[in-house]
Amino acid sequence: MAKRRSYKRRTNETEAKAKSNVAFLLSDAAKDLFCIPGYIRLDKCPEIAAGVQRIAELIASMTIHLMSNTDEGDVRIINELSRKIDIEPMPNMTRMTWMQAIVKTLLLDGEGNSVVIPHTRKGYLESLEPISADRVSFTPEAKNPYRDYKVRIDGKERDPESVLHFVYNPDRSYLWKGSGLHIPLMQLARSLKQSQVTKDGFLSSEWKPSLIVRVDGLTDEFSTPAGRKKLADQYLQPSQPGEPWIVPADLLEVQQVKPLTLQDLAIDQTTQLDKKTVAALIGCPPFLLGVGEYKKEEWNHFIQTKIRTIVTILAQEMTKKLILSDSWYLRFNIWSLLDYDIRQISDVLLAGSDRGFINGDEWRDRLNMPPAGLKEYRVLENYIPWDMAGAQKKLKQTEE
Repeated sequence: MAKRRSYKRRTNETEAKAKSNVAFLLSDAAKDLFCIPGYIRLDKCPEIAAGVQRIAELIASMTIHLMSNTDEGDVRIINELSRKIDIEPMPNMTRMTWMQAIVKTLLLDGEGNSVVIPHTRKGYLESLEPISADRVSFTPEAKNPYRDYKVRIDGKERDPESVLHFVYNPDRSYLWKGSGLHIPLMQLARSLKQSQVTKDGFLSSEWKPSLIVRVDGLTDEFSTPAGRKKLADQYLQPSQPGEPWIVPADLLEVQQVKPLTLQDLAIDQTTQLDKKTVAALIGCPPFLLGVGEYKKEEWNHFIQTKIRTIVTILAQEMTKKLILSDSWYLRFNIWSLLDYDIRQISDVLLAGSDRGFINGDEWRDRLNMPPAGLKEYRVLENYIPWDMAGAQKKLKQTEE
């Protein structure tokens, strides 16, 4: 009997707590506190999603080179490790899709954090599995929370050294954790969403008459919809298209008005300004978001700054966690994204070939042509070593 009373008492307490919690969540104060009006996710804003998608596509299109430091300079290494990272990092995914998932998680869903689990088999790298943001959480260590932390994936704790943890825009307190771009972009996303809603509502609105008819308001028949319809059918609908209206001078006065447009409401200017601000915060040129025109210098600056910054984050983390050799490192081929005219590239390479800096096959490779056995370095006859500059015949005084 006591057990039943205890069970009943606990049930009543649970129901009371549930009722109080439900009553609090349904209150107006809780609604204003938790259900923020106009909230919109960043990936649901077309402008922000388009900019991040473009950045992810560009980074995914670059090849990843495995480089080695040598006494004669850095050289590229082609082996099974380089193939695994650059061509087939994950089964059932192409390298393009794999890298896009990492970058989009880093900039959007992961709030500046993206995690990849390396899977090995008998000491060899087998795959690099990207993890979605909803499966990952970070827990600071109690002893030193500002330096040490644990990565929790699907409820299982992992050491940060056992996973690839890419961090973008470090947090102010926990420097090992990224903060992303949510805070500066949230208000812009809401403004762009409101602009779109206002435009759609304006275009679909029925309150845009092109004619205004002023009538005598003292007439009783104008007080009902049937009376107003009778007046319109009698005076404002001609029997034949194109016929003039014949209306009583003292009864009706017809005026033509110009309806408001989106330009009058300044929706277009506000949207363009918000898009430019989004482009500045993301770091991409405005023309990628449909504002302005393409500029070659602006594009190259975007590649050399924003894209280079993100790929440096990726390359450093991958080199630190995946490469065991002290002389090896990973590098993204950022030069493949720069906008150079083919004639300009050819002129630069030909100038280098005249001085013996490159050979014919290297020139053909940069122009996407197959090698032709031109391995010999050639120079013009008037190029001599610097220490033989004084041995030229024209500088020597000869006696007859």
